[in-house]
Amino acid sequence: MAIVLAFSGGLDTSFCVPYLSETYDAPVHTVTVNTGGVTEGEAADIEQRALALGAASHHLVDGRAALYDDHLSYLIKGNVKRGGVYPLCVGPERVVQAQGIVDVAQALGATTVAHGSTGAGNDQVRFDVALQILGDDLEVLAPIRELGLSRADSTAFLEEHGFDVPDDTTAYSINRGLWGTTVGGTETLTTHAPLPDEAYPDTVAPQDAPATPLELTLTFEDGLPVALDGDVMDGVALIEALNDIGGQHGVGRDIHVGDTILGIKGRVGFEAPAAEILLTAHRELEKVVLSKWQQVQKEQLGSFYGRLMHEAQYFDPVMRDVEAFLDSTQSAVAGTVTVQLYKGHVKAQGVTSPHSLFDASTATYGEENALWSGRDAEGFTQLAGVQARLAKKAQAESTKAAPVGE
Repeated sequence: MAIVLAFSGGLDTSFCVPYLSETYDAPVHTVTVNTGGVTEGEAADIEQRALALGAASHHLVDGRAALYDDHLSYLIKGNVKRGGVYPLCVGPERVVQAQGIVDVAQALGATTVAHGSTGAGNDQVRFDVALQILGDDLEVLAPIRELGLSRADSTAFLEEHGFDVPDDTTAYSINRGLWGTTVGGTETLTTHAPLPDEAYPDTVAPQDAPATPLELTLTFEDGLPVALDGDVMDGVALIEALNDIGGQHGVGRDIHVGDTILGIKGRVGFEAPAAEILLTAHRELEKVVLSKWQQVQKEQLGSFYGRLMHEAQYFDPVMRDVEAFLDSTQSAVAGTVTVQLYKGHVKAQGVTSPHSLFDASTATYGEENALWSGRDAEGFTQLAGVQARLAKKAQAESTKAAPVGE
């Protein structure tokens, strides 16, 4: 028996290496799927820690391109923000990570996989569902969940077994990814206190950001970003660049309260500079090139898509249906958007597009037009209120006809 463990190098997955090896008397092979936020130096440190904890082997899988191509591209096309706030930094990562774990397990001939999720959060569901679908013949272990361990319990176990536990693994739970970083800690266990500035690992506090605004120009083709200030980049490189630039200007910090998959409320801090910049720019471009009803339908389906992604339903066939709709709306979403970054804020400054529906030669809002006359407009206003007037009349007659109460 061999066990393949999803390994981040954090407290819980560090606990899992010696625990699984000791409990099942089996070699534990660790896998880190880089879905963003892992530098070469950090990757080396993670491997060193895994081996020091007793892993039989360690594997690094680069999942950033798969994350962008299969998941983030649709979050951009759908302008997805859960609760209008949270850009789904984590949910899509788990699908990519699960695929990487299954691939390594199959390559090693392992029949058991494991992850370090607790029994209280969303990730346990995301991992379990994805692993069951992608590797339906694999047994899935979740020691932290099965034992009901707290972070203090995991720390104590490691220290008792002679393994060091760095202080920063217990203060805040940090999950770095391409689409953003989530932050959990004492403050997120309640709803009344904000996270302190020092809890955010990679962004400057807005009040400490540069006093001079920064303007960026983003170029889109088929609904996706292809260039930053004229420099052509692939999606991964562009997001990484925006995370760095936006972080220097305090962009993308926030806290989200929402419903977990298990039915309770949850609260999480996050910093997602690239997501905030790109979604602001993409939405502004769509306002110029899409019809009113396209935007209405996209808003509904984008929210629906984000909800199912959040709730571990990525593999439901309806997700492919929504993706097909999103794809069909994006052929005209091309052009450039100028945004301004300043003290934690992102503002769209202007849009140019060859597919713009904003045609000043046809009509100028509130002034004059070439497609209709004032008489046409007067007739339209009469028709526009017909149903409301009829409803008002019917309501008035119904009120008159109602019997007087005793």
